[in-house]
Amino acid sequence: MGTNLPRSTQADERLHRVIPGGAHTYAKGSDQYPEGMAPVISHGLGGHVWDVDGNEYVEYGAGLRAVSLGHAHPRILDAVRREIEKGGNFIRPSIIEAEAAERFLENVPTADMVKFTKNGSDATTAAVRLARAATGRKLVAKCADHAFFSTDDWFIGTTPMNAGIPDETTEAVVSFPYGDLQAAEELLQRHEGQIACMILEAAAAVEPPPGYLQGLRELTTRHGVVLIFDEMITGFRWSAHGAQGLYGVTPDLSTFGKALGNGFAVSALAGKRELMEIGGLRTDRERVFLLSTTHGAETHSLAAAMAVMDVYREEDVIGRMHALGDRLAAGVREVAAGIGVEDHVVVRGRASNLVFGTLDEQGKPSQPYRTLFLRELISGGVLGPSFVVSAALTEADIDKTIDVVAQACTVYRKALDAQDPTPWMGGRPVQPVFRKHA
Repeated sequence: MGTNLPRSTQADERLHRVIPGGAHTYAKGSDQYPEGMAPVISHGLGGHVWDVDGNEYVEYGAGLRAVSLGHAHPRILDAVRREIEKGGNFIRPSIIEAEAAERFLENVPTADMVKFTKNGSDATTAAVRLARAATGRKLVAKCADHAFFSTDDWFIGTTPMNAGIPDETTEAVVSFPYGDLQAAEELLQRHEGQIACMILEAAAAVEPPPGYLQGLRELTTRHGVVLIFDEMITGFRWSAHGAQGLYGVTPDLSTFGKALGNGFAVSALAGKRELMEIGGLRTDRERVFLLSTTHGAETHSLAAAMAVMDVYREEDVIGRMHALGDRLAAGVREVAAGIGVEDHVVVRGRASNLVFGTLDEQGKPSQPYRTLFLRELISGGVLGPSFVVSAALTEADIDKTIDVVAQACTVYRKALDAQDPTPWMGGRPVQPVFRKHA
């Protein structure tokens, strides 16, 4: 395939002229890819995408984990086509809003009510606002080990990209480490009666320690704190019912998105009726402006979500992703060990949500080595900022990926021996998303 992407390079410049950052999500920015090797996508089908230069790739992390069933899934498209012909948005709720909500609550029986919106940030921020209103408290406790919760000020102010956010906003947020129940208890005791909610992913790169989530549930209940699970990733990857269904722990509120629509824009805030109704019309309490979005209930997106839930009910999508991920992880580890880089190219996470680490000679995470590795993957026809699988990948796709990783590990070994990846980087290193300066 080679590494020459002239049309993508031109298209990327075109994107940067009219869109700040050249993409609508920072994680899709060209700075996340090796220099001159940021493909601009033309189309996708199943587990593959094609760039504007005509190159075909096996794709991982599709749509930032949103496309779990594969691109242009026929059942999802059929459902969308049927619904959109009836109109997409009206002056009053459409009946599909009730149907989609009922279907969702059947799928996530730990929740009593749900409200749909278009993106995860709106859902998590609504959950935080609701928790503050319900408790009359100010502080938000977020898990320090989970990378992203919202584009809104309460979260972004805690990252290095905090320009434009008042200090007093950030001062209302405290942090706790994942998996450490004692640290969570100490935080709640230190800020007794001040913390409105604790928000975290039930699991991410590591599984919850035994009893951790159950202990967190007990702690938050005892201290009058709202427990929020961000299920944007874990929902429809850990189980069709989310991580809360898998681990048997019921949060007060939870947020879903990404795979819920298989690429169509739909996310959800779900939770206990006594909380959710504070944002409704059947409450005696002071009302919360919970979620009010013009496009939050677009009919075709809700049709997509219902079709996704149908596919999950009828097919073992979770089992398929785990089988593919297990095979991929085993293959990558085997070839890395065979080439002597198993301590430097590492695979982590649940089989349905694999990420890879690129470590330097001292075993520390390295952006230069990540650049080298990504460059070799792309050159071999694998587009993979992670190893997050979709159910549309095939056994042959996994085999090809392992072969390409083997080639990448050979180059990685050369760079380690030279103690310098620079000759194999092809330019500047890829960059972390959260940084002060471009």
